[in-house]
Amino acid sequence: MLQVTFIEHDGTTHLVPAPPERTLMQIAVDNGVPGILGDCGGSCSCATCHAYIDTRWADKLPTLSETETFMLEGVPEPRENSRLCCQIKMQAALDGIVVELPEVQV
Repeated sequence: MLQVTFIEHDGTTHLVPAPPERTLMQIAVDNGVPGILGDCGGSCSCATCHAYIDTRWADKLPTLSETETFMLEGVPEPRENSRLCCQIKMQAALDGIVVELPEVQV
């Protein structure tokens, strides 16, 4: 099984199994990872699954959509590597991806 490492803002690490085709948001919620809320259920309309994707994975991620870009404009602490976890589906190329979580969501 594929794996994802979620790192909370305080450094607490969660190494969780990641079924292919599930989004990073779904994987976090399924595994009780604190800091990912997913209030909209993954429809890219709330930004409560905002995270920072380790830059080593940037070239393997889907391109930011216009909607995701718009939603990221409203997050409290945006960074160059900010993404919405509901927009990233797990796949073999992302096995071992590292996802850092902000201190607060929207």
